Amino acid sequence: MAKIVFALNQSLDGFVDHDHPAFQPDPVLFRHFIDDVRGLAGCLYGRRMYETMRYWDGDHFEWDAPEREYAAAWQSKPKWVVSRTLKSVGPNTSLIEGDLAAAIRGLKTQHEGEIEVAGPELAHSLTELGLVDEYRLYLHPVVLGHGKPFFAGPRPPLRLVASDRIGEKVIRLTYVP
Repeated sequence: MAKIVFALNQSLDGFVDHDHPAFQPDPVLFRHFIDDVRGLAGCLYGRRMYETMRYWDGDHFEWDAPEREYAAAWQSKPKWVVSRTLKSVGPNTSLIEGDLAAAIRGLKTQHEGEIEVAGPELAHSLTELGLVDEYRLYLHPVVLGHGKPFFAGPRPPLRLVASDRIGEKVIRLTYVP
């Protein structure tokens, strides 16, 4: 049975903003993300995060070798997108419509390993349904002061199960409900 893992970069004050320069990974963190994606059973996105990640469906001449490696790993994984507005999605991607709880429970029973969910609103919905098995916060040494919070709403207490330093600046905290 697959495990649903909410993993995302965040500032020290709890905000996510993937366009902020402080979230650009150093080579060690980027290697971590390449290896992470390679090990996933799949990726689960809300519409906005999926539209951001579609960048990796391309083939950009300016990419270096690690970026090409990340793109290949990402493209090879099944992806699922939860959206009420999208009518179509890209390669190796399925659209989830209708009963979210039933769809995610189905994914969990049909797959082994980890399915990584990205996007605070989707993660909040899955948290309310009791479907997130693990939370991974990648803390970057920046204070944004505003933006979209990592947690889009209250959640039951969490228990810290691991902490790792990745690269020069990032600490990954791993929590379970």
